[in-house]
Amino acid sequence: MKFRGKTPKEPLTRKQKLRRELLRILVISAAALLSAFNLNSFVDTADLFPGGFSGAALLIIRLTDKYLGLKLAYSAVFLPLNVFPIYLGLRYLGKKFTFYSMYFTILSSVLTDAIPAIPITYDVLLICIFGGLINGMIIVLCLWMDASGGGTDFISIVLLERKGINAWNYILAGNVVILCLAGIFFGWDKALYSIIFQFVTTQVIQNLFKRYNQLTLIVITDMPESVYDKISILTHHDATLFRGEGFFKETTKHMIYSVIGADQAPMLIREIHEVDPHAFINVLKTERLAGHFYSRPRE
Repeated sequence: MKFRGKTPKEPLTRKQKLRRELLRILVISAAALLSAFNLNSFVDTADLFPGGFSGAALLIIRLTDKYLGLKLAYSAVFLPLNVFPIYLGLRYLGKKFTFYSMYFTILSSVLTDAIPAIPITYDVLLICIFGGLINGMIIVLCLWMDASGGGTDFISIVLLERKGINAWNYILAGNVVILCLAGIFFGWDKALYSIIFQFVTTQVIQNLFKRYNQLTLIVITDMPESVYDKISILTHHDATLFRGEGFFKETTKHMIYSVIGADQAPMLIREIHEVDPHAFINVLKTERLAGHFYSRPRE
């Protein structure tokens, strides 16, 4: 049995590329505007400290205002903090990915300084929940458009893609330091409410962005060549073929085993059922993966 394996995809036309880039710019611009609104109307209203470099920037701004009487612009603090992450992005993640991430970082910083605060509510718990939801959606929008929100997003993606290291524990440790300093200087109620804000943000990201999650795919089929072609062409992942015998009808069965990205599963299952409507598909959550796993290259 010979499997065809991967076949090259048709290259995008110039018009399709232009539309894709225009969409990226529009979505990232909307995310930057939403980020500025969220920081001014929710985060600043409740004196919260979001995670990552944004929280660090707000901590520095509020400390200098409280103890030195200097009101620093958000962009004057946030942009310098992103110099090293941008360097990592240029070196490890690709120029286009870094460019769009820089675009978001600069635009959101400038808009944060330019847009006046419009408080929606003064209820801190509501601000934590809805501000966290908005913050999570902002990050997801950037990730969907193959960009990042800067700061710790750069660092976590570099460690995950290049070193296979889940940076969550390191980012969490950095957030703990920020929250402890915030609690000491501005009161522990602000720090504790900020934990709710960060928790909501994390839940939104984990539920809506699954590129870095893996699933184990087990397919029992009578059309292994066609099923493998779908897996190989659509996901660029390989598969292993097992041959066995079904107990009930005592007929020869083919079982295909593969590991794919969680974001690829719905499309792939649909395509497999198109070529083999009787295929039995079992999808399992993959907790840990050791070995080569194809990651879509960044531009």
